[in-house]
Amino acid sequence: MSDRFATKRWRLAHGRSLELGERGRIMGILNVTPDSFSDGGRFDSAAAAVEAALTMIEEGAEIIDIGGESTRPGATATDAATEQGRVLPVIAELVRRSDVLISVDTYRAETARRAVAAGAHIVNDVWGLRKDPAMAGTVAELEAGVCVMHTGRERVKADDVIEDQLRFLRASLAMARDAGVPNDAIILDPGFGFAKDHNENIELMMRFEELHALGYPLVAGTSRKRFVGTFSGRDMDDRDVATAATTALLRVAGAALFRVHNVAANRDALAMADAGLLAMRDRRPQ
Repeated sequence: MSDRFATKRWRLAHGRSLELGERGRIMGILNVTPDSFSDGGRFDSAAAAVEAALTMIEEGAEIIDIGGESTRPGATATDAATEQGRVLPVIAELVRRSDVLISVDTYRAETARRAVAAGAHIVNDVWGLRKDPAMAGTVAELEAGVCVMHTGRERVKADDVIEDQLRFLRASLAMARDAGVPNDAIILDPGFGFAKDHNENIELMMRFEELHALGYPLVAGTSRKRFVGTFSGRDMDDRDVATAATTALLRVAGAALFRVHNVAANRDALAMADAGLLAMRDRRPQ
């Protein structure tokens, strides 16, 4: 297989790590919010959220990504205290009941700090380290893994979708480097659906391989997104088959980690994609 499938060790908080590359990995989405676009309001207690996480782990999730503020377009902003009140009890209880890797979906440095203290290993920042100027330094101090996501929100984008990705993510990577975040702690997310229309999203998916120019493992987060509904004709709760199709396509394009709602369906899609990739690798002349 090409270099985009080579094993890379992702360094995380609390002395943990995860190998990325040779097979697709799954991050299960756990939104403990009243208004997230897909599962908002479903897990309105820590107990319900933890049970949902345990089910995702049984189905094959190796990371649980816990968010306390909706990132859907037009969502009502949440203050830090409310966000922390939602995510910290879930993290603490999940740590008590499982050794799964835990990600906190936040752009706030203080929430990241408290989440890692509670047992989280990864900070997933949908603003690419840009929203809170303390975030990059906090990630470095905590020695946490970090997922740096691209967004088109609150700025003027380049006309070409890949050019915009490269400009934005290189600037975020420079911020991380200047703050002392090591390269092996970083993965990148192109941010499907974040200020991108359906044509931009589908072009980004089909040109995904070009993002390997950045030299970091890549995340795919297409799960139940609006553009998946646009092209499949399916409503929000009926997009898991179409999502699994994008997972297979993006795995072949070299995505390493998949952030999804329906773990079982995407696990099966990855099993088929990885089997095909392995077969092609074994056919290569030695």
